[in-house]
Amino acid sequence: MKDLSSHFDALLFDLDGTLVDSIPDLTTSVNLLREELDLCEINEEQVRSYVGDGVGLLVQRALPPELFSPEQRARFVEIYTEHLTDQTFIYPGILPFLEIHRDRPMAVVTNKPQNLAEILLDRLKLTPYFEQVIGAENGLQKKPHPDMINRAVQNLAVDPQRAIMFGDHHVDLRAAQTAGVVNCFCGWGLGHDGGLTPDYRIETTVELMELFPGNGR
Repeated sequence: MKDLSSHFDALLFDLDGTLVDSIPDLTTSVNLLREELDLCEINEEQVRSYVGDGVGLLVQRALPPELFSPEQRARFVEIYTEHLTDQTFIYPGILPFLEIHRDRPMAVVTNKPQNLAEILLDRLKLTPYFEQVIGAENGLQKKPHPDMINRAVQNLAVDPQRAIMFGDHHVDLRAAQTAGVVNCFCGWGLGHDGGLTPDYRIETTVELMELFPGNGR
């Protein structure tokens, strides 16, 4: 696999499904909300199919239309905050990769609410690796709109063409393409490519290390 370490000045990452697997805690939180509404449990695979477009759509998809409301969304956030890192884990291979590249500007760009993203990264001791954490609900439109990636690139002071976005969902690919940032689809995650052709596609974190061995700087 070609060594791309010297091709990019900044690395951008989606959070859920790219750096961490949060499905167990999202499933717990969805089912606790459903229990409050006298609904039966749903499984992890169902919740997995709802993830990628932000909290609002996750809750909307997880509830019958007549029961969804802004209040239920807010209640879900309360529940999820309590269970944010009960079972969420960093994908194997991610920490060594971040450690090798910690001299390189890196950012998290996620549709997760900003405060929850920051708490999660802090609890999992990932915060020191990232100069920027760009989450939802901070005045920017969520992916697939390019706003969040544009902000990350601007804050890192790098040329968009010298940045690469790693993500497991088509919203990451679309946002990166529109922002003029190279994209890499991560096949180990929670989402799907939506029929798009990414600039790069890797299926495992082993391939991630092969793509960026870190000796190009």
